[in-house]
Amino acid sequence: MKIVVLNGSPKGNISVTIQYIHYIQKKFKQHELKIINISQKINQIEKNAEAFHSIISDIKSSDGVIWAFPLYVFTVHSNYLRFIELIFERNVEDAFKEKYTSIISTSIHFYDHTAINYINSICDDLNMNYIDYFSLHMYDLEKEDIRKNLLKFAKNYFDSIENEVITLKNYRPIKHSPISYIPKITHNKIDVLNKKVIIVTDSLDNNNLKNMLNKFKNSFSQNVELVNLQDIDMKGSCLGCLKCGYNYECIYTDKDDFINFYNNKLKTADIIIFAGTIKYRHLSSTWKKFFDRGFFNTHTPSLSGKQVGFMISGALNQIPNLKQILESYTQWQGSNLVGFITDEYDTSEEIDNQLHAFSYNLIKLSNVNYHKPATFLGIAGMKIFRDEIWGNIRFPFIADHKAYKALRVYDFPQKNYKSRITNSILILMSKFPYIRNEIYSNRIKPSLIESLTKIVEDETV
Repeated sequence: MKIVVLNGSPKGNISVTIQYIHYIQKKFKQHELKIINISQKINQIEKNAEAFHSIISDIKSSDGVIWAFPLYVFTVHSNYLRFIELIFERNVEDAFKEKYTSIISTSIHFYDHTAINYINSICDDLNMNYIDYFSLHMYDLEKEDIRKNLLKFAKNYFDSIENEVITLKNYRPIKHSPISYIPKITHNKIDVLNKKVIIVTDSLDNNNLKNMLNKFKNSFSQNVELVNLQDIDMKGSCLGCLKCGYNYECIYTDKDDFINFYNNKLKTADIIIFAGTIKYRHLSSTWKKFFDRGFFNTHTPSLSGKQVGFMISGALNQIPNLKQILESYTQWQGSNLVGFITDEYDTSEEIDNQLHAFSYNLIKLSNVNYHKPATFLGIAGMKIFRDEIWGNIRFPFIADHKAYKALRVYDFPQKNYKSRITNSILILMSKFPYIRNEIYSNRIKPSLIESLTKIVEDETV
């Protein structure tokens, strides 16, 4: 069989992900796995019609397609996303129809599920026969049990093609017919209270988004800055070169405007609004380039303390995966997510009222410096970074290691000596049946709230 492998790494053939493809090829010599370096060659693919259609021709003549990619900021690389946009923009979906497909991804398991969900949903939109995914830590190939599982995964994929198995659909088509939003209600203007508010968008081509942005800007008695990413000189997307790991110095430093924009505009703002239009279950590849290029801060939160909101045209509430990506990004950054505003309403008046409430809450929460506690999305993600930076990837990410020490991210439970001693004593005591029964029957529940009730009852706290 001929399988086309769409490589999502900007590193091309020296990608970690592709080593797993090479291993599969070594063990299944009877099949041809043709690797196409999508992310590395996106400029050529987009600008050269012959190069693009050559890839589409390979896919048409193939027995199957493997989406192979590393994780880049909650999902796939921006160049990979751009290729997916091109598939739909150039109406070549039929080349993918009913092709058997699977996913191989590599990462440190930081939000690998959202990247997999995204590609899975694209496969369903393309009417492909989606088999399965295999999500790997970067160096899992060194483990014998993982290698064996990888080969089982590959065999299942090849067998599914050969036997023409019926596959399951995990995502339903998006149905979105937005109203034409035209502001109707005039609300009292809101004082920004010396807060620096910045809106960042990727385009003003969408009338609904443009009108929502104008309505939002006009909500305030002072001018609010709007930045269009199309006006920011970005020479390219993230190369995955890891030069930033030493001291946050990007390979693009002083070569384009992005880093100065990020440092001088976003990092100095109190309130940030990210605005965009959904394209094929994600924000645009321009927005993804923004998020990827922001990785010059590596794994260190760079927008801590901000109030953040998202203004989106599109069926966001039908795409919970995208909503989780945006919420998780905000929590990881240490920002406070005020909310999402979309054009998914029946009337312009409803959107007007939502925008007014949104504007008011942004200023109010910024003024009192309110930040709701992180959920699993922020806490679990940060713990993965904590453990990896402490251990496997301290080099090359030296800058992260220094920052994590300063920010006290290294909050390993092993350092809680009081808890360790208490646990040891109680575990030893519980070996005696009478004491164990007394503890579990009468002591545990009151002890769980003892320290909390002291605070509740203390009038000085």
